[in-house]
This record gives sequence, C-alpha cells and structure tokens, in this order.
Amino acid sequence: MTNNADITFATATYSTSASDDVLSLNHSQQKINRYIEAYRQHGYRVARLDPLDTIKVPALAELSPSFWGITDEDVRRWRTGSGFAGTTTKQLNDHLQALYAGSIGVDGSGVRNTTRQQWLFDAFEQQQQGHQQTSLPLQQQTALLQRLIQAEQWEHFVQEHYPKAKRFSLEGCESLLLLMDALLDASNAQGIRKFFFAMPHRGRLNLLVNFMQIAPERILSHFDTTTTTAQRHHDLPFHLGVTSTRETVHGVVELKLAHNPSHLESVYPILLGMTRAAQDAQSATTAAPTSVVLHGDAAFSGQGVVMESLKLSQHQGYAVNGTIHVIINNQIGFTTPNPLNPATHVLCTDIARIVDAPVLHVNADDPVAVVQVAQLAFAYRQQFGVDVVIDLVGYRRWGHAEQDTASVTQAPLHALIDRQPTITTLFQEQLQRNFSDFIDHGAQWREQARKSFHGVTHPARQSPQTSLYPATGAATETAVPLSRLRQFVDTMTTLPPHFDPHPVVATLIDKWQAAVTQTDGVADWCLAENLAYASLLSEGYSIRLSGMDVERGTFMHRHAIWHNQQAEIRIKESVAMARHMPLLSVAAGQARCAIVNSPLSEEAVLGFEYGYSVQTSKPGLVMWEAQFGDFVNGAQIMVDQYVSSGAAKWGYTSGLVMSLPHGYEGVGPEHSSAYLSRFLLLCAEENMRVVYLSESAQWFHLLREQARSTQPTPLIVMAPKAQLYQNQASFSEVSAITGGAFAPVLADPQQPVAEQVKRVVLCSGKVFHDLDAHRRLAAQSSVALLRVEQLYPFPATQLQDELTRFPSLTEVVWVQEEDKNQGAWYFLREHLEAILPDQAALRLVCRPARAAGAHASSTQHKAEQAALLLAALQ
Repeated sequence: MTNNADITFATATYSTSASDDVLSLNHSQQKINRYIEAYRQHGYRVARLDPLDTIKVPALAELSPSFWGITDEDVRRWRTGSGFAGTTTKQLNDHLQALYAGSIGVDGSGVRNTTRQQWLFDAFEQQQQGHQQTSLPLQQQTALLQRLIQAEQWEHFVQEHYPKAKRFSLEGCESLLLLMDALLDASNAQGIRKFFFAMPHRGRLNLLVNFMQIAPERILSHFDTTTTTAQRHHDLPFHLGVTSTRETVHGVVELKLAHNPSHLESVYPILLGMTRAAQDAQSATTAAPTSVVLHGDAAFSGQGVVMESLKLSQHQGYAVNGTIHVIINNQIGFTTPNPLNPATHVLCTDIARIVDAPVLHVNADDPVAVVQVAQLAFAYRQQFGVDVVIDLVGYRRWGHAEQDTASVTQAPLHALIDRQPTITTLFQEQLQRNFSDFIDHGAQWREQARKSFHGVTHPARQSPQTSLYPATGAATETAVPLSRLRQFVDTMTTLPPHFDPHPVVATLIDKWQAAVTQTDGVADWCLAENLAYASLLSEGYSIRLSGMDVERGTFMHRHAIWHNQQAEIRIKESVAMARHMPLLSVAAGQARCAIVNSPLSEEAVLGFEYGYSVQTSKPGLVMWEAQFGDFVNGAQIMVDQYVSSGAAKWGYTSGLVMSLPHGYEGVGPEHSSAYLSRFLLLCAEENMRVVYLSESAQWFHLLREQARSTQPTPLIVMAPKAQLYQNQASFSEVSAITGGAFAPVLADPQQPVAEQVKRVVLCSGKVFHDLDAHRRLAAQSSVALLRVEQLYPFPATQLQDELTRFPSLTEVVWVQEEDKNQGAWYFLREHLEAILPDQAALRLVCRPARAAGAHASSTQHKAEQAALLLAALQ
C-alpha cells in the first residue's frame, strides 16, 4: 500500500507455522489500516488550523484506537513490517495526530477520483516523512523569517506614515508572502516562465511591493495628497495590477497581477482568460503558465461567479491546466463572522467540491507548514492539470480597512487578537528553541526593510497620460476579391470522406456555392459571417468565439460545426468523422480558430473572453455571443467594471466583440432586448463602439475591421434575431463584400430625388426593412430612409452630410421599435439636435416607455408595429 510518515503500510512477510498467528496478524492489520484511513479522511477536521484557537474541534470516535478495537498487542503484531517504532496504541495515535491533525489539514473528501485522492495522501505522507527525518535547514528558515519581517514592516510603515490610508492590511496572514514565494519557486523549477495571479484587496499592496517588487513610491503616491501625482490616478491602489519580472535561481519569470474592481471575485474569470490566451499563444513544448487566484473566505463561498468559473475548468475551451486557489481566510467578512466549523462540515471551501478539488488547510502562523502546503498544491496541479485549494487560516489584526473599529462588533475576537503575538515573534522564538546556533538579526532586518520603503515623502513624478483610449485610426481595408471568396467556399464545402451532412447543411452548401458562382449571388448572414472568418484566418488573424450554442447558433444562423449523420457506421475498420469544422480547412498555415460552446454562464464566460482579449498580443477576433441579448444581464458586472471602463481605469486594451441578439418580434420581454439604452449610457471618451446592423455585408466588413484593427476598443453589436436572419431583404449582394467597407451611416437605397424629400426617417436595425416595405407600398417619394448603423461613436459628420443633401427637408424622424426607455433615443437626441438643419424639426416615433418591455402577444406586437410604421411615414 502506501507510506504514512515512517509507517509502512505494506504487509511484511512472516515465517510462522501457526495459522492462528497469521489470522491474528491479518486482523490486526485490517483494524489499524482502517484506523489510519479514518485519519486520512477526517484528520483535517481536528487539525490545529486556527492561530487564535477559536475553532471547536469535534470529538470523532473513529479517530480513537478503541473505536476499532485496537490494542497494544495489535500494534506490536503490525509494527514488525511497518517501520513504526512505537509499540502502544498511544504512540500510534500520537503519531497520526502529529501527521494528520497538526498545522496542515489535508481534505481529500471532495475528490471522487480514487487515483487522485490516493496520490494526494501518498505525496503528503512522503513530504512529512522527509520533513520529520530532515527538518528545514536553519538558513532556509531564517530566510523565511526575513521575508515575514519584510511583510510585517511594510504594514507598519504605511500605518506610521499614512495612518488614514486604506491599505487592507495583511497582518494576521503575513505568511501569504511565503506561500506565493513557494508557488513561484515551484513553478520556475518546472521551467514555467509566466506566472499569472489575481487577488482581492486584502494584502494586495503588500504583495505588489514585496512579491512583485514594485517600487514603494508607486503605491505610496496614492496616499500622498501633497503631490499632483495622486490627482492623476484613475483607480484605487488596492485595485491595481501590474506586470513585472523577477530573477530567480531557475531563470527570469514574468509575473502578472490582474487589475480588479471592488467586485472581488469578478477578476477570477478574467485571470483565467488571460492565462488561456498566453497558453494559446505559446508553443506546445513550452511549459503552461501558472494560474493562481487568491480569494477572501466570505467572497469565495458567497459570490456566484466563483461557481461559474470553477466549472469552466472542466470545459476544454476554457481549461488552463489547473488553477491554484489560495483563500486568505480571516474567518470574517467585513463585520460578519465566517468561522470554520469542522464539527458540522461548514467550511468556506465547500464550493470547491463541485470540481472535486482537494483542500489543503494550513495554519497561517506556521511558516514551514505554509511552504509545504504550497509545494504540495503545485505538485498536485502539475500532476493532474486540475484545480486545488489552499485554505490559509489566519486572522485580521485590524478592522476591514484599518479605520474600521472592529471591536465594536467583534469584541471577544479582537480581545484574543490583541493578545496574540505576531507571527514574526512566534517564529523567532521557535527558531531560538530549535536551533542553538540561531543568530537573531531581526532588528537589523526590520531596519533594512524600513529603509527600502523610505525616500517616499516626495514620490517620483509620473508623466500624465496623453490619452485614456487609443485613437480610432485610419479605416482598414476589408473588401475581399471574389476569387478568394470562391476559394474559401470551395475548401469549406469539401466534405471529408464518408461524411453524410444533415439536409439543412446540404442545402447550406448549395447556397454557399451558388452565391459565389452566380453573377447575381447573394450572401445571407451565415455566409457573410463565415466568409469574414475564413478571410481573416487565411491572413493570419486568429478567431475565438464562445457562448451558449455558438457552434450552430441560437437561430440556426452560423453552422460552424457540421455533424455527420452516419457517424456510428464503421467503414473499412474506421469510424467516419463525427464532426467537421469547415473553418479549419480554409488555407495552408492559417491562423488558430476556436469556436466553443460554453457552459450556461454569462458572467464567468464574458469575463474569461474579456481577459483573453486583453492578454492577446496579436490582432485577431475574440467574441462572446449571448444566446439572447437579455442574457447580458447575468454579466452586467463585467460590462460595467471591465468592458466599458477597463481602459480608463487601468489602460487595458481590448478588442472584445459582444454579439447580443436584439429585436422586438412579439416573443415577450425576456428575449427581445439587449438593453441598448444601457450600453449607450456607458459610452464616453470613445471607450466602446455600439452598432446596430441591418445588412449582412455590414457584418462581414465590421468583423474584418475589428479583427484587423491595431488600436481596438470593445465592440457591442445589437445582433440579428430570427426575423432579420430570415429576411432576404437584409441579405447583401456578394459585390457588397468584394467591394466597399463598413459604413456608420447607410444612404437610402431607393435614392429618392433630393429636392422632393421633405421628411428623413432615421433608424437602426431591422425596423428599416419594415419601413422600406411600407414606403414602397405607399409609393411615398417625399420620404428618405437613412440608417444609423453605428450609434457610438456617433457618426455626426457622415449623418450631417447626408441630411444636407435634402434642401427641402422640414422634418427628421427618429424611429425605434424599442420602448422609449430601452432604445437609443435618450442617448441620440442631443446628438441629432446638434446636427439638425435649421429649417427641420425633430420628432420621435417609438413604443411608449414600459417597465417590462416588449409584448408577449404576437398579435399585439404586429398591431403596434403597424402603428409605428404609419406614424413614421404618414
């Protein structure tokens, strides 16, 4: 079997002729092995994890030798082949207590894979055996003490010089610095040269200085109100991320700490996306970057994005070879107690069970144990490529943000904390007891640490940013020659051997081929989109698209993956290909293409794709498509805190595309609106592009323009739904793809006589086709229809040029099919008024403002739509 410290579980060979002795030996072995297994499974529940000793440890009968009927005689029989030196049940119990119920609690109860669970216990037992036989050398332990002093002195220094500053002190969990050092050392030893991590506020400033090695003045300048530097900061210091490099014994490593807002756990999927982007960009032979996410105990167990993000680790398109989670466990959330309760199995780590992650609990006041746990966690992640959790159990010496008087609500707890010696004092005393040759350099190290933080009374001046956002730049070429389109269609529609397409796909193939061979060929939305992807891939631009059902598309609108209808039939001793992805066979040496059906998640998946887009080093396309536009509600934090504001706060450059199906079709309020008005209210300083398209060629050119941009911003697309996808009037001639470009404003295709036009109707999206059809029936020559395809940045010059073409214009009408409060009107009104010709009046036509939104009655919807058209055109 396995080794348990210096206990060998393997059965020894005995020379005996008495069968009853053999039976007795086997019986003793069975009892003791069950006893040892009980400690493996439940020892963490009685471990000494809390530095303040406030945890109520349960009395577990199965952790007593008497529960199993074990006697001293059983131990003496068993010990002969085990390597165990003791001879009594007490000695065996003491040994197992020291191993499994000390400063480390190994919780493998959530790991249902027996191979992984067995490996975990084996590795822990071997590690502890080595530690007992050869303790960590004095030189290494004194180095740990020096690092703890650095962490401690940073907190003291900031408190002394900036006593009113919020810093979210690490005091009570200073050993986090040792844990991060150990994870970095273990990574580097495996040849990993990129180390990605994310964390909440607690201890962030400490790690920025002591782990990331950022100059202290960069942090302290946020607190110094006497300089102009602080006035130029766009976010709080404990939200800031940074990229740095560190020299180690194994080489140079790049460290990246992701920025995050006060929505603490929202950064978790962002970090995963960044890590995956880095992994996808490197060669297959390069060691995969390490991903570490730090959590607060209350947030880890309480915020739903954690569950969503954990589940991403089990999906191929999002996996990052395992993430190491570190919970900075103060056992309190702001003022609400969040204590460990092993007696009732209530632990903040329990959510990790959904991905079978083991949990390594460790007492934060035992520095050596903290390092050991970090090494074990990293080894587990490397062995299996899955998540593992470290529960660093400490306390919070101050209130939530230092100025908070925590004793008001937690008087008994803080009475204990006030009496608790610091970790540096405890560890220093331990070294004095254990090593006779220990030399106390504590005072010297404290002084050195403080000097390294000094010189910050007048922080170094930083030059102001010239621009929060990248310039729009010149328009990029997006047209593609017809010969190239024919090549793409030819390769994409060439099926692999023995592949039987579904009739829907067979019809699609015929349409694609006809579109590029006939002189009057038409490209629907499906073909336009796939041609945009194919052209980009052939030019070296990567494609990543994810979301629920994006392979097929919610409205049968994409068909990026084709499924063999005869996949189970064996042909010539091989199984025919079950899936075919046409975009993988576009051209030799094409760029990477990933189209991934996501789990049913919005916040985590959108966060992942945003992080991916930020980390992507080369131009390309990263897109998230919502199943329906209103599903973006589940990801609103990501929109508000990252997509719309990440550039202003942190300088993040992202070209993320958000495709949000939008449009009133009489199907009820839930799936009608992507809340266009909400996105437009977030727009400022050209932080995003918001578009609402009406033609398939526009979609083709827009995708190519976005992917090829060297200075991208997030692109928000009010994407088509069923009615527009099925409306042939919205399909473009192939000539519009082989020529032209994306147009923020589309002129009237009917080209009315300019002098006769008295009314210009402005609109966006699918309502244009309803208006156009109604105008044709009414034969109205005095009305022109213009489409504002890009709502932000508002195309004022282009639209004004179109309006000035009509000298007899007396009225401009803005038409939206959305309710008044959910369309573009409130945003566009001032922009339209600014460019309105002097002789023209501005009028609105829309549905009235409503709390719930669109109707669920198709009859009512059609009646309202008819009234809308009538009011706009007559």
